Amino acid sequence: MHERQMTTAASRREFLAKAGLGCGALALTDLLHSEGIVGAEQSNPLAERQPHFKPRAKAVIWLFQTGSPSQVDTFDYKPELIKRSGTKLAGADPKTGFFTTSGKCLKSPFKWNRHGQSGAYVTEILPNIAKHADDISFVYSCYSRSNNHTPAMLELNGGMIRQGFPSMGSWLSYGLGSSNSNLPAFVVMHGTKPRGADPIWSSGFLPSVYQATSLDSRGARPIDNLELPGEISKVQQRSLLDELNAANRKHAEKRPFDRDLNARLESFELAYRMQAAAPEAFDVSSEPKQIQEMYGLNRKESKDYGRQCLLARRLVERGVRFVQIFAACPNTPGGAVSDVPWDGHNDINGNHRACAATVDQPTGALLTDLKQRGLLDETIVIFGGEFGRTSDSQGSNGRDHNPNAFTTWFAGGGFKGGAQYGATDEFGYKSVEKRVNAHDIHATLLHQLGLDHTKLTYRFNGRDFRLTDVEGEVIRDILA
Repeated sequence: MHERQMTTAASRREFLAKAGLGCGALALTDLLHSEGIVGAEQSNPLAERQPHFKPRAKAVIWLFQTGSPSQVDTFDYKPELIKRSGTKLAGADPKTGFFTTSGKCLKSPFKWNRHGQSGAYVTEILPNIAKHADDISFVYSCYSRSNNHTPAMLELNGGMIRQGFPSMGSWLSYGLGSSNSNLPAFVVMHGTKPRGADPIWSSGFLPSVYQATSLDSRGARPIDNLELPGEISKVQQRSLLDELNAANRKHAEKRPFDRDLNARLESFELAYRMQAAAPEAFDVSSEPKQIQEMYGLNRKESKDYGRQCLLARRLVERGVRFVQIFAACPNTPGGAVSDVPWDGHNDINGNHRACAATVDQPTGALLTDLKQRGLLDETIVIFGGEFGRTSDSQGSNGRDHNPNAFTTWFAGGGFKGGAQYGATDEFGYKSVEKRVNAHDIHATLLHQLGLDHTKLTYRFNGRDFRLTDVEGEVIRDILA
């Protein structure tokens, strides 16, 4: 038995109130649509977008040297350390409060030479990088806000020393989209994950479609679960995916403000397309033998990092926008791989020789390969760690963390070859001339990719956020 529903006519006041709310909702929807908040979700969030101005570069390969190389043992030559080795060095910096460790100057154990027409100094442990001195812009005056690995890596990647903020690769994917719909826009490669792991390359509060595809490229299957199960045909898989997409889109249409729903839909489609494109992109065996050997794939020390560098070239060649490699190399000669390999607390000589044996040949090969293929002009290569190391010794032969100074270098993508920018004090302990922080690095990289860092914003929790927060200056002196 059904109850009879009683209806009453709406009063004029109730009618006007409801009509007013409806008009307001229509106006709000139109406003949100005009600002790209509603409506954009119905299209591919990774569709290629126009930059703010004509770019000099199309892609970035970031060779992140986890654990941080010592600036005074790699690129920042300090003869004063040789003269004063073993003598007392001043203690805490009155401005920063950071203390040195033993108080005794420690000279570099490595020989230094000048290279190229620029005359840039590079130590003996990096001979292949040294060959490209005239292709590189050296920035000697970088500094960070933390002397701990994880917050410093978060800062260099996402501009903040705490978790929850998008990394640069995610910002770039959000700002420019992808130029290859069959491969991710943002790829991270690692062996042992660096300290801090996934939050370092997180998409933070950006929609999760801009999250990195993280992979361990040492194995035969760098991306998990990409292969089609044997019991399912391609036709069946496409049919299942179409049904899933139809159900998901119906669900998403009722929730227009939930951007992660559309991101989830796109992730299914991207995974489907990658089944065909990714195996070919990751197949380095198709490269000529001389190219594989140039990257050091025939050497135990460099084969894993060399494979990553070779894959990076293959990925940017196929339109991947941002590739980041986190160096995984022995912490000591013949030792186990560390999550912060360049962390030379006890023996800077042994530690840096082991790490350099891993990364030097592949890095030099990457620059050579990009250059001979005509890709270096449109690809930025960046090399450096999360902070520097002290000018005095920790123990007798090591160096402690030092956020006051470190060297980062850039090549390709419109950077000025042979440039030498900024300076540290006579001991290499602190940046003193043309100081550069993470926001400046990010502003400069975005500029070369055609993006104004002050205009690349995302509204979250009532505020427009950007990668460079409220800082950042483009380092124009190192741009060609």
